[in-house]
Amino acid sequence: MRQLMSWVASACVGFVRACVVAVVTMLVPAVWAAAVALGIWWGAANPWSWLAPFVLVSVGTLALSRPVCQMVRRLVAKWTATEIPSGYRQAGPVTQLSTGYWWNGFGYERTSRDALMDQKWRVRWGDPANGRDLRFMAIAPLTAGLVASLPPAGLAAAVLGLDQSEPAARVIGALGLVVAVAGAPYAWRPVEPVAARFLRPSPAMTLAERLDELTAQRADTTVAQAAEIRRIERDLHDGAQARLVLLGLSLATAEKLMETDPDRAKELLREARAGAATSLTELRELVRGINPPVLNDRGLVDALRALALDSPLEAAVSAEVTLRLDPPIESALYFGVAELMTNAVKHARATRAHISVARDDNDIVVDVEDNGQGGADERTGGGLAGLRRRLAVFDGTLEISSPAGGPTRARMVVPCESL
Repeated sequence: MRQLMSWVASACVGFVRACVVAVVTMLVPAVWAAAVALGIWWGAANPWSWLAPFVLVSVGTLALSRPVCQMVRRLVAKWTATEIPSGYRQAGPVTQLSTGYWWNGFGYERTSRDALMDQKWRVRWGDPANGRDLRFMAIAPLTAGLVASLPPAGLAAAVLGLDQSEPAARVIGALGLVVAVAGAPYAWRPVEPVAARFLRPSPAMTLAERLDELTAQRADTTVAQAAEIRRIERDLHDGAQARLVLLGLSLATAEKLMETDPDRAKELLREARAGAATSLTELRELVRGINPPVLNDRGLVDALRALALDSPLEAAVSAEVTLRLDPPIESALYFGVAELMTNAVKHARATRAHISVARDDNDIVVDVEDNGQGGADERTGGGLAGLRRRLAVFDGTLEISSPAGGPTRARMVVPCESL
Protein backbone atom coordinates (compact mmCIF):
# COMPACT_ATOMS: atom_id res chain seq x y z
CA MET A 1 0.00 0.00 0.00
CA ARG A 2 2.81 2.33 0.89
CA GLN A 3 4.52 1.65 -2.44
CA LEU A 4 1.29 2.37 -4.29
CA MET A 5 0.86 5.69 -2.50
CA SER A 6 4.46 6.58 -3.26
CA TRP A 7 3.96 5.77 -6.93
CA VAL A 8 0.75 7.85 -7.06
CA ALA A 9 2.58 10.81 -5.49
CA SER A 10 5.41 10.39 -7.98
CA ALA A 11 2.95 10.24 -10.85
CA CYS A 12 1.19 13.42 -9.69
CA VAL A 13 4.46 15.32 -9.25
CA GLY A 14 5.72 14.02 -12.59
CA PHE A 15 2.52 15.03 -14.36
CA VAL A 16 2.79 18.58 -13.06
CA ARG A 17 6.46 18.77 -14.04
CA ALA A 18 5.70 17.38 -17.50
CA CYS A 19 3.06 20.07 -17.99
CA VAL A 20 5.53 22.77 -16.92
CA VAL A 21 8.23 21.46 -19.27
CA ALA A 22 5.76 21.24 -22.12
CA VAL A 23 4.57 24.83 -21.61
CA VAL A 24 8.09 26.23 -21.30
CA THR A 25 9.60 24.39 -24.26
CA MET A 26 6.58 24.88 -26.50
CA LEU A 27 6.36 28.63 -25.84
CA VAL A 28 8.41 29.62 -28.89
CA PRO A 29 6.63 27.14 -31.23
CA ALA A 30 3.38 28.68 -29.97
CA VAL A 31 4.69 32.06 -31.14
CA TRP A 32 5.53 30.51 -34.50
CA ALA A 33 2.04 29.02 -34.79
CA ALA A 34 0.47 32.37 -33.87
CA ALA A 35 2.57 34.07 -36.54
CA VAL A 36 1.47 31.58 -39.19
CA ALA A 37 -2.17 31.96 -38.14
CA LEU A 38 -1.84 35.74 -38.33
CA GLY A 39 -0.35 35.49 -41.80
CA ILE A 40 -3.17 33.25 -43.04
CA TRP A 41 -5.86 35.46 -41.49
CA TRP A 42 -4.29 38.63 -42.80
CA GLY A 43 -3.22 37.24 -46.17
CA ALA A 44 -6.42 37.87 -48.09
CA ALA A 45 -6.63 41.54 -47.17
CA ASN A 46 -3.01 42.72 -47.26
CA PRO A 47 -0.29 41.93 -49.80
CA TRP A 48 2.34 42.56 -47.09
CA SER A 49 0.94 39.78 -44.93
CA TRP A 50 4.16 37.74 -45.19
CA LEU A 51 6.11 40.47 -43.35
CA ALA A 52 4.11 40.38 -40.11
CA PRO A 53 4.68 36.65 -39.38
CA PHE A 54 8.36 37.02 -40.21
CA VAL A 55 8.78 39.97 -37.83
CA LEU A 56 6.75 38.24 -35.10
CA VAL A 57 8.76 35.02 -35.37
CA SER A 58 12.12 36.82 -35.40
CA VAL A 59 11.44 39.25 -32.57
CA GLY A 60 9.53 36.72 -30.47
CA THR A 61 12.22 34.06 -30.79
CA LEU A 62 15.07 36.45 -29.96
CA ALA A 63 13.20 38.00 -27.04
CA LEU A 64 12.07 34.70 -25.51
CA SER A 65 15.16 32.57 -26.08
CA ARG A 66 17.20 33.75 -23.10
CA PRO A 67 14.32 33.86 -20.55
CA VAL A 68 13.18 30.38 -21.62
CA CYS A 69 16.71 28.97 -21.39
CA GLN A 70 17.21 30.53 -17.96
CA MET A 71 13.91 29.07 -16.81
CA VAL A 72 14.94 25.61 -18.04
CA ARG A 73 18.22 25.90 -16.11
CA ARG A 74 16.37 26.83 -12.92
CA LEU A 75 13.90 23.96 -13.32
CA VAL A 76 16.68 21.43 -13.94
CA ALA A 77 18.66 22.72 -10.96
CA LYS A 78 15.60 22.59 -8.70
CA TRP A 79 14.39 19.15 -9.76
CA THR A 80 17.67 17.30 -10.31
CA ALA A 81 20.34 19.41 -8.52
CA THR A 82 22.22 19.63 -11.84
CA GLU A 83 23.74 23.09 -12.25
CA ILE A 84 24.15 24.17 -15.86
CA PRO A 85 26.34 27.28 -16.18
CA SER A 86 24.94 29.90 -18.50
CA GLY A 87 28.19 31.28 -19.88
CA TYR A 88 26.58 34.63 -20.70
CA ARG A 89 28.85 37.62 -21.07
CA GLN A 90 28.87 39.89 -18.04
CA ALA A 91 28.94 43.64 -18.39
CA GLY A 92 32.04 45.34 -17.09
CA PRO A 93 32.15 48.45 -14.90
CA VAL A 94 31.12 51.84 -16.24
CA THR A 95 33.63 54.50 -15.22
CA GLN A 96 33.64 58.27 -15.48
CA LEU A 97 36.76 59.83 -16.96
CA SER A 98 38.35 63.14 -16.07
CA THR A 99 36.82 64.61 -19.25
CA GLY A 100 33.34 63.98 -17.86
CA TYR A 101 32.49 61.27 -20.39
CA TRP A 102 31.58 57.72 -19.32
CA TRP A 103 33.48 54.70 -20.66
CA ASN A 104 31.51 51.42 -20.86
CA GLY A 105 34.11 49.19 -22.51
CA PHE A 106 32.86 49.94 -26.04
CA GLY A 107 32.71 53.71 -26.36
CA TYR A 108 32.28 57.05 -24.62
CA GLU A 109 28.89 58.44 -23.61
CA ARG A 110 27.86 61.74 -22.06
CA THR A 111 25.86 60.26 -19.18
CA SER A 112 26.07 57.08 -17.12
CA ARG A 113 22.54 56.13 -18.21
CA ASP A 114 23.50 56.29 -21.90
CA ALA A 115 26.68 54.33 -21.18
CA LEU A 116 24.75 51.60 -19.35
CA MET A 117 22.07 51.36 -22.04
CA ASP A 118 24.65 51.14 -24.83
CA GLN A 119 26.68 48.58 -22.89
CA LYS A 120 23.62 46.45 -22.12
CA TRP A 121 22.58 46.44 -25.78
CA ARG A 122 26.05 45.55 -27.06
CA VAL A 123 26.67 42.83 -24.47
CA ARG A 124 23.22 41.28 -24.88
CA TRP A 125 23.07 41.10 -28.67
CA GLY A 126 26.78 40.54 -29.28
CA ASP A 127 26.90 37.53 -26.95
CA PRO A 128 27.89 34.30 -28.77
CA ALA A 129 25.58 32.47 -26.36
CA ASN A 130 22.62 33.73 -28.40
CA GLY A 131 23.36 31.19 -31.12
CA ARG A 132 23.48 28.40 -28.56
CA ASP A 133 20.13 29.50 -27.07
CA LEU A 134 18.49 29.64 -30.49
CA ARG A 135 19.75 26.15 -31.26
CA PHE A 136 18.27 24.90 -28.00
CA MET A 137 14.94 26.60 -28.78
CA ALA A 138 14.80 24.64 -32.06
CA ILE A 139 15.81 21.28 -30.53
CA ALA A 140 13.97 21.32 -27.19
CA PRO A 141 10.40 21.24 -28.58
CA LEU A 142 11.20 18.20 -30.75
CA THR A 143 12.83 16.28 -27.88
CA ALA A 144 12.02 17.18 -24.28
CA GLY A 145 8.91 19.17 -25.22
CA LEU A 146 7.43 16.40 -27.33
CA VAL A 147 7.98 13.75 -24.65
CA ALA A 148 6.69 16.02 -21.87
CA SER A 149 3.51 16.67 -23.88
CA LEU A 150 2.52 12.99 -23.88
CA PRO A 151 0.91 12.85 -20.37
CA PRO A 152 -1.25 16.00 -20.78
CA ALA A 153 -2.14 14.96 -24.33
CA GLY A 154 -3.03 11.48 -23.11
CA LEU A 155 -5.19 12.90 -20.34
CA ALA A 156 -6.97 15.18 -22.82
CA ALA A 157 -7.57 12.19 -25.12
CA ALA A 158 -8.93 10.18 -22.19
CA VAL A 159 -11.31 12.93 -21.12
CA LEU A 160 -12.61 13.42 -24.64
CA GLY A 161 -12.62 9.78 -25.75
CA LEU A 162 -14.14 8.09 -22.73
CA ASP A 163 -17.04 10.53 -22.87
CA GLN A 164 -18.01 9.29 -26.34
CA SER A 165 -20.25 6.38 -27.17
CA GLU A 166 -18.29 5.15 -30.21
CA PRO A 167 -16.01 2.15 -29.46
CA ALA A 168 -13.10 3.65 -31.40
CA ALA A 169 -13.23 6.85 -29.36
CA ARG A 170 -13.36 4.85 -26.13
CA VAL A 171 -10.32 2.82 -27.21
CA ILE A 172 -8.43 6.01 -27.98
CA GLY A 173 -9.51 7.42 -24.60
CA ALA A 174 -8.33 4.29 -22.79
CA LEU A 175 -4.98 4.37 -24.58
CA GLY A 176 -4.64 8.04 -23.71
CA LEU A 177 -5.30 7.29 -20.04
CA VAL A 178 -2.66 4.55 -20.07
CA VAL A 179 -0.12 6.93 -21.66
CA ALA A 180 -0.93 9.68 -19.17
CA VAL A 181 -0.69 7.43 -16.09
CA ALA A 182 2.32 5.37 -17.18
CA GLY A 183 4.34 8.27 -18.58
CA ALA A 184 3.64 10.87 -15.90
CA PRO A 185 6.58 10.00 -13.58
CA TYR A 186 9.11 9.94 -16.44
CA ALA A 187 7.98 12.28 -19.22
CA TRP A 188 9.68 15.36 -17.75
CA ARG A 189 13.08 13.69 -17.25
CA PRO A 190 14.47 14.10 -20.83
CA VAL A 191 14.73 17.83 -20.18
CA GLU A 192 17.81 17.24 -18.01
CA PRO A 193 20.08 15.54 -20.59
CA VAL A 194 18.85 17.79 -23.38
CA ALA A 195 19.54 20.92 -21.33
CA ALA A 196 22.91 19.62 -20.14
CA ARG A 197 23.91 18.81 -23.71
CA PHE A 198 22.75 21.94 -25.52
CA LEU A 199 22.72 24.69 -22.87
CA ARG A 200 26.22 24.33 -21.47
CA PRO A 201 28.83 26.84 -22.64
CA SER A 202 30.70 25.89 -25.78
CA PRO A 203 34.51 25.59 -25.70
CA ALA A 204 34.80 28.95 -27.46
CA MET A 205 32.54 30.60 -24.87
CA THR A 206 34.47 28.99 -22.02
CA LEU A 207 37.74 30.19 -23.52
CA ALA A 208 36.39 33.73 -23.94
CA GLU A 209 35.10 33.74 -20.37
CA ARG A 210 38.45 32.50 -19.11
CA LEU A 211 40.22 35.22 -21.10
CA ASP A 212 38.01 37.90 -19.55
CA GLU A 213 38.64 36.41 -16.10
CA LEU A 214 42.42 36.41 -16.60
CA THR A 215 42.31 39.96 -17.91
CA ALA A 216 40.41 41.09 -14.81
CA GLN A 217 42.81 39.18 -12.56
CA ARG A 218 45.79 40.79 -14.25
CA ALA A 219 44.26 44.20 -13.67
CA ASP A 220 43.55 43.36 -10.01
CA THR A 221 47.11 42.10 -9.55
CA THR A 222 48.56 45.26 -11.08
CA VAL A 223 46.43 47.46 -8.84
CA ALA A 224 47.28 45.37 -5.77
CA GLN A 225 50.99 45.51 -6.53
CA ALA A 226 50.86 49.27 -6.97
CA ALA A 227 48.99 49.65 -3.67
CA GLU A 228 51.49 47.42 -1.88
CA ILE A 229 54.43 49.42 -3.27
CA ARG A 230 52.79 52.64 -2.07
CA ARG A 231 52.22 51.12 1.38
CA ILE A 232 55.86 50.02 1.66
CA GLU A 233 57.05 53.44 0.47
CA ARG A 234 54.78 55.18 3.01
CA ASP A 235 55.91 52.93 5.87
CA LEU A 236 59.57 53.48 5.00
CA HIS A 237 59.13 57.24 4.63
CA ASP A 238 57.11 57.76 7.81
CA GLY A 239 58.95 55.21 9.94
CA ALA A 240 62.42 53.87 9.36
CA GLN A 241 63.55 56.64 6.99
CA ALA A 242 62.58 59.41 9.42
CA ARG A 243 64.33 57.63 12.29
CA LEU A 244 67.47 57.06 10.22
CA VAL A 245 67.59 60.76 9.26
CA LEU A 246 67.23 61.67 12.93
CA LEU A 247 69.93 59.12 13.78
CA GLY A 248 72.32 60.73 11.29
CA LEU A 249 71.68 64.19 12.76
CA SER A 250 72.23 62.90 16.30
CA LEU A 251 75.51 61.27 15.32
CA ALA A 252 76.68 64.47 13.57
CA THR A 253 75.83 66.54 16.65
CA ALA A 254 77.54 64.04 18.97
CA GLU A 255 80.67 64.22 16.81
CA LYS A 256 80.80 67.98 17.21
CA LEU A 257 80.19 67.81 20.99
CA MET A 258 82.66 64.99 21.64
CA GLU A 259 85.46 67.38 22.72
CA THR A 260 83.47 70.31 24.12
CA ASP A 261 80.61 68.49 25.92
CA PRO A 262 81.35 64.73 26.27
CA ASP A 263 78.38 64.08 28.57
CA ARG A 264 75.93 65.52 26.08
CA ALA A 265 77.63 63.60 23.29
CA LYS A 266 77.27 60.34 25.23
CA GLU A 267 73.58 61.06 25.81
CA LEU A 268 73.08 61.65 22.10
CA LEU A 269 74.88 58.39 21.33
CA ARG A 270 72.59 56.52 23.74
CA GLU A 271 69.55 58.07 22.04
CA ALA A 272 71.00 57.17 18.63
CA ARG A 273 71.50 53.57 19.73
CA ALA A 274 67.89 53.36 20.93
CA GLY A 275 66.73 54.93 17.68
CA ALA A 276 68.77 52.44 15.68
CA ALA A 277 67.21 49.54 17.61
CA THR A 278 63.73 50.96 17.00
CA SER A 279 64.46 51.41 13.30
CA LEU A 280 65.72 47.83 13.08
CA THR A 281 62.52 46.59 14.75
CA GLU A 282 60.37 48.58 12.32
CA LEU A 283 62.32 47.26 9.36
CA ARG A 284 61.91 43.69 10.62
CA GLU A 285 58.16 44.21 11.02
CA LEU A 286 57.98 45.69 7.54
CA VAL A 287 59.86 42.72 6.08
CA ARG A 288 57.63 40.36 8.03
CA GLY A 289 54.60 42.11 6.53
CA ILE A 290 55.99 41.69 3.03
CA ASN A 291 57.21 38.11 3.37
CA PRO A 292 57.65 36.55 6.82
CA PRO A 293 61.08 34.90 7.17
CA VAL A 294 59.56 31.86 8.87
CA LEU A 295 57.44 31.33 5.75
CA ASN A 296 60.56 31.08 3.60
CA ASP A 297 62.54 29.02 6.10
CA ARG A 298 59.96 26.61 7.54
CA GLY A 299 56.99 26.59 5.16
CA LEU A 300 53.29 27.32 5.43
CA VAL A 301 52.37 25.09 8.40
CA ASP A 302 55.12 26.39 10.72
CA ALA A 303 54.43 29.96 9.60
CA LEU A 304 50.75 29.53 10.53
CA ARG A 305 51.79 28.12 13.93
CA ALA A 306 53.97 31.19 14.49
CA LEU A 307 51.06 33.40 13.43
CA ALA A 308 48.78 31.60 15.90
CA LEU A 309 51.27 32.19 18.74
CA ASP A 310 51.42 35.92 17.98
CA SER A 311 47.65 36.26 17.60
CA PRO A 312 45.50 37.62 20.46
CA LEU A 313 43.18 34.67 19.81
CA GLU A 314 43.56 31.31 21.47
CA ALA A 315 44.45 29.68 18.16
CA ALA A 316 45.39 26.11 17.29
CA VAL A 317 46.82 24.76 14.04
CA SER A 318 46.36 21.21 12.81
CA ALA A 319 47.95 19.80 9.67
CA GLU A 320 47.54 16.34 8.22
CA VAL A 321 50.82 16.45 6.32
CA THR A 322 54.00 18.49 6.18
CA LEU A 323 54.31 20.03 2.74
CA ARG A 324 56.07 22.78 0.84
CA LEU A 325 54.26 24.74 -1.84
CA ASP A 326 55.28 27.32 -4.39
CA PRO A 327 56.20 30.54 -2.54
CA PRO A 328 53.42 32.67 -4.14
CA ILE A 329 50.78 30.13 -3.08
CA GLU A 330 52.17 29.88 0.46
CA SER A 331 52.20 33.66 0.71
CA ALA A 332 48.59 33.98 -0.51
CA LEU A 333 47.34 31.35 1.96
CA TYR A 334 49.37 32.77 4.85
CA PHE A 335 48.10 36.31 4.41
CA GLY A 336 44.60 34.94 3.79
CA VAL A 337 44.65 33.27 7.21
CA ALA A 338 46.06 36.46 8.72
CA GLU A 339 43.19 38.45 7.17
CA LEU A 340 40.58 36.02 8.49
CA MET A 341 42.03 36.04 12.02
CA THR A 342 42.21 39.83 12.01
CA ASN A 343 38.54 39.97 11.03
CA ALA A 344 37.71 37.48 13.81
CA VAL A 345 39.33 39.75 16.41
CA LYS A 346 38.23 43.10 15.01
CA HIS A 347 34.69 42.43 13.85
CA ALA A 348 33.47 39.10 15.28
CA ARG A 349 34.96 39.58 18.78
CA ALA A 350 36.16 35.99 18.78
CA THR A 351 38.33 34.49 21.50
CA ARG A 352 39.27 31.17 19.90
CA ALA A 353 40.14 30.02 16.42
CA HIS A 354 41.15 26.79 14.75
CA ILE A 355 43.21 26.51 11.57
CA SER A 356 43.50 23.25 9.64
CA VAL A 357 45.63 22.47 6.60
CA ALA A 358 44.91 19.39 4.49
CA ARG A 359 45.34 17.91 1.03
CA ASP A 360 42.38 16.97 -1.15
CA ASP A 361 43.62 15.22 -4.29
CA ASN A 362 45.60 17.99 -6.02
CA ASP A 363 44.18 20.81 -3.87
CA ILE A 364 45.47 22.43 -0.72
CA VAL A 365 42.58 23.17 1.66
CA VAL A 366 42.90 25.63 4.54
CA ASP A 367 39.96 25.96 6.96
CA VAL A 368 39.68 28.75 9.53
CA GLU A 369 36.94 28.65 12.15
CA ASP A 370 36.33 31.05 15.03
CA ASN A 371 33.79 31.31 17.84
CA GLY A 372 32.84 34.91 17.10
CA GLN A 373 29.41 36.43 16.65
CA GLY A 374 29.28 35.73 12.91
CA GLY A 375 27.61 37.92 10.33
CA ALA A 376 30.68 38.27 8.10
CA ASP A 377 29.72 40.16 4.94
CA GLU A 378 31.76 40.29 1.76
CA ARG A 379 31.65 43.89 0.55
CA THR A 380 33.07 45.29 -2.65
CA GLY A 381 36.53 46.58 -1.92
CA GLY A 382 36.63 44.87 1.49
CA GLY A 383 39.18 42.46 2.89
CA LEU A 384 37.24 39.32 1.98
CA ALA A 385 36.73 40.51 -1.60
CA GLY A 386 40.47 41.22 -1.83
CA LEU A 387 41.22 37.77 -0.45
CA ARG A 388 38.94 36.17 -3.03
CA ARG A 389 40.74 38.06 -5.83
CA ARG A 390 44.13 37.07 -4.42
CA LEU A 391 43.16 33.39 -4.49
CA ALA A 392 41.54 33.67 -7.92
CA VAL A 393 44.97 34.42 -9.40
CA PHE A 394 45.85 30.78 -8.62
CA ASP A 395 42.39 29.46 -9.62
CA GLY A 396 41.61 29.23 -5.92
CA THR A 397 38.24 29.66 -4.24
CA LEU A 398 36.98 31.10 -0.97
CA GLU A 399 33.85 29.83 0.81
CA ILE A 400 32.44 31.73 3.77
CA SER A 401 29.77 30.45 6.18
CA SER A 402 28.96 33.04 8.84
CA PRO A 403 25.42 32.85 10.23
CA ALA A 404 24.32 35.45 12.77
CA GLY A 405 25.54 34.36 16.18
CA GLY A 406 28.43 32.38 14.70
CA PRO A 407 30.51 30.46 14.22
CA THR A 408 32.31 31.74 11.14
CA ARG A 409 33.90 29.12 8.89
CA ALA A 410 36.11 30.03 5.95
CA ARG A 411 37.60 27.57 3.49
CA MET A 412 40.36 28.42 1.03
CA VAL A 413 41.02 25.90 -1.74
CA VAL A 414 43.92 26.28 -4.17
CA PRO A 415 44.87 23.67 -6.80
CA CYS A 416 48.58 22.92 -6.54
CA GLU A 417 51.25 20.27 -6.32
CA SER A 418 53.36 20.05 -3.17
CA LEU A 419 57.12 20.22 -3.45
